[in-house]
Amino acid sequence: MIPKHIIDEIMATARIEEVIGDFVALKKSGADMKALSPFSQEKTPSFYVSPNKQIFKDFSSGKGGNVVTFLMEHEQISYPEALRFLAKRYNITIPDEKEITPEEIQQANEKESLFIVLNYALEFYRDQLENTEDGKAIGKSYFLERGFREETIEKFGLGFAPQKWDAFGSAALAIGYKDEYLQLAGLSKVNEQGKRYDMFRNRVIFPIHNLSGKVVAFAGRQLSKEDKGPKYLNSPETPVYHKSDILYGMYFAKNMIRMKDKCFLVEGYTDVITLNQAGIENVVASSGTSLTDGQIRQVSRFTPNITVLYDGDPAGLKASQRGIDLILAQGMNVRLVIFPDGEDPDSYCKRVGGQEFGTYIEEHEQDFILFKSQLLFGETGKDPLRKADAVKSIVASIALIPDPVKRTIFAQECAKIMEVPEQVIASELGKARRKELDDSSRKALEAVEIAQQMVPEEEITTHLTETEKQELQVMKLLIRHAADMYDDERTVAQFVLDEIHEGLAFTNPLCANLLNEVRTAVAEGIVVDASFFVNHEESSVNSFAADALHDKYRASDRWAEIHEIPLVHEEENYRLDLHSAILHYKIRKVEMAIEANQKELKEMPADAEEETVTVLMEKQLHLITLRRSLSELIGVTVIK
Repeated sequence: MIPKHIIDEIMATARIEEVIGDFVALKKSGADMKALSPFSQEKTPSFYVSPNKQIFKDFSSGKGGNVVTFLMEHEQISYPEALRFLAKRYNITIPDEKEITPEEIQQANEKESLFIVLNYALEFYRDQLENTEDGKAIGKSYFLERGFREETIEKFGLGFAPQKWDAFGSAALAIGYKDEYLQLAGLSKVNEQGKRYDMFRNRVIFPIHNLSGKVVAFAGRQLSKEDKGPKYLNSPETPVYHKSDILYGMYFAKNMIRMKDKCFLVEGYTDVITLNQAGIENVVASSGTSLTDGQIRQVSRFTPNITVLYDGDPAGLKASQRGIDLILAQGMNVRLVIFPDGEDPDSYCKRVGGQEFGTYIEEHEQDFILFKSQLLFGETGKDPLRKADAVKSIVASIALIPDPVKRTIFAQECAKIMEVPEQVIASELGKARRKELDDSSRKALEAVEIAQQMVPEEEITTHLTETEKQELQVMKLLIRHAADMYDDERTVAQFVLDEIHEGLAFTNPLCANLLNEVRTAVAEGIVVDASFFVNHEESSVNSFAADALHDKYRASDRWAEIHEIPLVHEEENYRLDLHSAILHYKIRKVEMAIEANQKELKEMPADAEEETVTVLMEKQLHLITLRRSLSELIGVTVIK
């Protein structure tokens, strides 16, 4: 367990904009920072980070909270894991931390256990490469022959899997790792005879990392021509590894991609490593899978610019058309570099060196649409039918571009290159767009556009009762102004505690539990301010705090009209807003009591004692009088 004072130190040291900036390309937006949502697909940024308040809010998914909440949501890790991640990043020592034992693995959840097993596999393959005869003679020599330096081999965690059928599995089981996790991670298998064997044997190993640097999978390259298996063997899908969402090398490339505002996309693992070693670090690969929407969205978090690096093989270029079309459809800027025949990024970079390689890219980088136009125009010759097909192919790619201005410019350029009237291209483009936006796609796009224009999720919480909505409004005001003075003697937190006394207890579990925590903290002399809520270990609390603190997260102008709940408009009005919110809440509680008492009166039997009826009627009169008094107070409260 991490001590409280260490948690406080971590939360005080960690900067949310720095941590989230490692995963998302943030741009200044006034006092805040914004980006495309890392939790959902969108084309207009609705993900906000507030450095001043140390919170984030994602309006497209509804997620929000502090730096720990972000890590838990984005990396799918536990609260302690997120704290350890931050401690490591900011060089904060967590005392009494020890290596997780096999016994503790059994108590960990599935994902945590998989990460532990995968990390052990990384260490095992690394040890085999560096400290065994076969590893050094076969695996190490292969990497060195490819031109990889020692520091590069270590940086990428390259390893070696021995030829023995069960070398890894036996070693892992011997120290207590569970067989079910070895199989779930795709590291071991069991055949029909019940015999266990390793997934990777006699192969050099390429670890695959997620954005936070954790190993989630492996790729093994065959070393022997006698091996009947595929050239590259990849880990299967697991709870921590989804091929369609992972780009090889992104962990090492993300910061440089953001700095250079450009991502180079290559095909293979060795392409990434060779370019990285040559000083070109903003490079990733979609190895093991065709390019997917998820991988493209991962790049879009850091830059809208992708340059695809291909070898000189025309067949490979045509086969990659679908991936490029996917990039265009995501609204990204796609450029293309073709290398001389027989060369790929790996071989060409080794031959000419990193500096000349970079120069070659600068001189030969072309916009893909224009490159395709020129390529197909050259292939058509004087054949009108082939030319017509080429035009339709180019227009189909242009039609995928969501930006109408870009579509128009590319259509004009296409018309010039293909020597076709602009109106013909425009007509074909219209047809292609209508075909692309079939009924289902159109409805999906309309839903996205409507969602982007809608008010925040708070306005559609119809599952909450009116009372709960009022409770949430009181708590939001409390979170925003807890440490501010309500009067000469009391803070806002103390005022709320005085007002929400026995008989007026909140019914919403989040509000009730949180107010009890505030009551305990105040009684113990703990300062209750915004950080009390933002740094709360419960994600539901700090997410709610993010909602309350983020200036953009406000209800629509008709919120008060519809729900009769006061709004927070300006900082100087918080006393009036709070006073009014609590009065509304009290009126609602009185009305509930009136309704309950009225129901009890109606259900009284005809032979009920007169005294009992009299008590209920006097109570009803008292409640009605109380409601009138509270309503009169509301009448003199200025609600903007």
